[in-house]
Amino acid sequence: MEEIKRVSFTKEMKKTHTILIPTMLPIHFKILGNVLENYGYKIKVLDNFGQGVIDQGLKNVHNDTCYPAQLVIGQMIDALEHCDLPLDKVALLITQTGGGCRASNYIHLLRKALDKCGYGNIPVISASFMKSEQSGGFSLPVTMLLQAVYGCLCGDLIMTLYNQCIPYEKQAGASQKAVDDSVAMAEKLFCKKLLRWKEVSALMKQIIERFNKVERRKEEKIRVGVVGEIYVKYSPLGNNNLEEFLLSEGCEVVCPGLFDFLLYCTHNVVFDNDLYGINGVKAAVMRKVNAFLRGRKSDMIRLIEQNSDFQPPCHFESTIESTKGYIGKGVKMGEGWLLTAEMVELIQHYKVNNIVCTQPFGCLPNHICGKGVMRVIKEKNPQANIVAVDYDSSASKVNQQNRIKLMLANARLMSAQQKAQDDREPPVEQPLEEQQSHQNQKELVTASAGFAASSTEQCQDGQYAY
Repeated sequence: MEEIKRVSFTKEMKKTHTILIPTMLPIHFKILGNVLENYGYKIKVLDNFGQGVIDQGLKNVHNDTCYPAQLVIGQMIDALEHCDLPLDKVALLITQTGGGCRASNYIHLLRKALDKCGYGNIPVISASFMKSEQSGGFSLPVTMLLQAVYGCLCGDLIMTLYNQCIPYEKQAGASQKAVDDSVAMAEKLFCKKLLRWKEVSALMKQIIERFNKVERRKEEKIRVGVVGEIYVKYSPLGNNNLEEFLLSEGCEVVCPGLFDFLLYCTHNVVFDNDLYGINGVKAAVMRKVNAFLRGRKSDMIRLIEQNSDFQPPCHFESTIESTKGYIGKGVKMGEGWLLTAEMVELIQHYKVNNIVCTQPFGCLPNHICGKGVMRVIKEKNPQANIVAVDYDSSASKVNQQNRIKLMLANARLMSAQQKAQDDREPPVEQPLEEQQSHQNQKELVTASAGFAASSTEQCQDGQYAY
């Protein structure tokens, strides 16, 4: 079998090559792309969508491969097919999780697909915290990682506030304008090489104040949580514009942030050490990292509470607590216990009973920790209204939307029943004569009950009462 050519990204290419990055979170990736540019890289976040991307994935990746891999690789090859840049000045960047998820093997599938399509000379960069593969000319210094963490948290803040504004905005486009302004403010700050939390905190306060200016209608809408495999949960390409569809159905989208996934990954290293006694040094480092990340998220929550009436995310301690009685924390392949925790958290803390669980083809851990625990979640939370939606290249968009519409119909029915119960009229006040009559009857019943009790005691003493 012929070995696939591996072209490395060298230090010299940093000045000459443009790095193409597949998109997942539109807001976050704008900020994270700016962080990379701040460190001297030329970045282009891909925005090509449509059937052409899916076709390229099916053409160049085995159809047994998970759907996110097909889309990511398909998007890259489709971008190269229509690239307006010299192909000898282009590089591709792809993430590697380093764990049991098959995403760690995307990079090998991508190289094989590139070689098949005649793009074998294009360098592929691995972005990995686990050092799955080294890329000589691409590095992640600590200061850059810190900026990326802050960028991720700012992205979560913007996404959270946007989701709470867009369904209720009085002026169309006001929420998106707030997003654009917030991203611009973030990009301006993230031009600095060394960021202090005090500066980031001030930026977050500005972002909150900007969204406070969006005029919102005071009305109730069906709130729908979105969970699932990390790519299809967030990517409009992966979930067929799920958020846009839910908005068109008059819903408010509630989606847990990306920062929780960082907390989940660092917490798992610590928990493995507690459970198995392995990787002691690494666990000690990650324990401090996790504590630092928790502190920054708690600061963001406090800023939201102090400066607005928006609902903040939950503390990560609450997320961990949500697993009890549902799933063990040793289940950590893919989204693992975090997926289950997010569903429970949505129901119990956010009071969001309606949930769409996005299930991509080929992601076994996601099906186990998502669809596999729905029964126990519904048993312990009878009000839960959860639907699992499968996403793959052959799935019909109409069928996916029909399943969601059925869930929404059930949600509206439950909401109407609850509202009718809350709005039930109080009993009509009775005339004085009827009140006196009822009082007399009550006294008669009370006296009869007392006589019956007395008679029972006499009978228990062995005497007859007549």
